[in-house]
Amino acid sequence: MLESFIKKLHSYLLQKEEEMAKECKISSKDIEDEIQKVLLQIKKLKEQCNDDLKEFEYLLAKLHWIKAEAIKCQNELQMELKD
Repeated sequence: MLESFIKKLHSYLLQKEEEMAKECKISSKDIEDEIQKVLLQIKKLKEQCNDDLKEFEYLLAKLHWIKAEAIKCQNELQMELKD
């Protein structure tokens, strides 16, 4: 619910800034400053996502290895039971 509110707020603010730009009440420098802030946030989010993705890929690889070990043990037990 909070995310929806924030999205609506951002949409409203962008609409107001667009109106101000059309009425020549806001400078391109101000907008450029906002663009740079957004680009910085995008960069930070991408870095965080990449870090998180690497961690999940590590976990997945480790789980596959553990599963293989479990299968190996099961197969060994089955072979012992057959003998």
